[in-house]
Amino acid sequence: MQKQVTYHKKYHPRFHHRKHHFQSQYPKKYLDSRNTYNQRQLFHPKRKYHFLLYGISIFLILFSGFHISLWLIDYYQTIKLSKQLQNQATVSETEEILDSSFIHPPEDQNDRYWDYVNLDFLQVDFTSLRQENPDTIAWIEVLGTSINYPVVQTDNNDYYLTHSFDHRKNEAGWIFADYRNQFDELNDNSIIYGHGRWDGTMFGSLKQVLEDGWFLDYQNHVIRLSTLHANMIFQIFSVYTIYKESYYMIPNFSSLLSYQTFLDTIQKRSKFTFPTTVNTNDKILTLSTCQDNDGNRIVVHAKLIRKGILPD
Repeated sequence: MQKQVTYHKKYHPRFHHRKHHFQSQYPKKYLDSRNTYNQRQLFHPKRKYHFLLYGISIFLILFSGFHISLWLIDYYQTIKLSKQLQNQATVSETEEILDSSFIHPPEDQNDRYWDYVNLDFLQVDFTSLRQENPDTIAWIEVLGTSINYPVVQTDNNDYYLTHSFDHRKNEAGWIFADYRNQFDELNDNSIIYGHGRWDGTMFGSLKQVLEDGWFLDYQNHVIRLSTLHANMIFQIFSVYTIYKESYYMIPNFSSLLSYQTFLDTIQKRSKFTFPTTVNTNDKILTLSTCQDNDGNRIVVHAKLIRKGILPD
């Protein structure tokens, strides 16, 4: 009886014959050319281009995710700190201050001026705020927006662009006054800056002053400012957008003519016509923030209409 031989599939004569038949059917030259073709396809310029696109896409996804994470961290830190300061500070309203004066009142008793000057002052106890940050010089509230923050000031206009009230590194920055300004005796033009954050923090809600609904509600046309030595009320007379410049950030003017030219210019720029006048006897407050990443700015100008000196 003939013994049956068991072959592994790899060595079975039938499969070996097929392999031999394939090799005999296609000469070695052809097989070598196929291998060369496959290698060329693998390293074809189009494939290299695809690999490059994949790599760039992955990098951009990781890069964007990283910056979104940083933005969210800044956002939550800013929200937390803002609420903490509003709870920590003693901010109230007061009707009267003994040494209080109306600034350049109009003769017309129906003028909106009289509605604004009769508003309560913003009264702030700065003790705890200055203990945490000695750079604190004021508290600002812009009606019709979410702006309600302490204001800081240092010896430059760069530090608080990237640092929060507690001095932590933060791209949201903080609300700060121009280092050239004095708030005991106001300059012709006092300037306060803040980032126009998309989440509405800092000066992010200042964009609301460009909306028709904000303008039509005349009660919004007011800024209340409380400093270490005085409480003030300002009446808004101009709001506009403009590409970044330094003209509207001039703190003092060498002549009445140059100051009046400045006032005429910024009033003509306004998107809305406010029912008020402004002249060289006025002290003005300017708020400035970024509108976008292309260099455009949102600017608000207001004139001082009432001031109350605080007792020592």
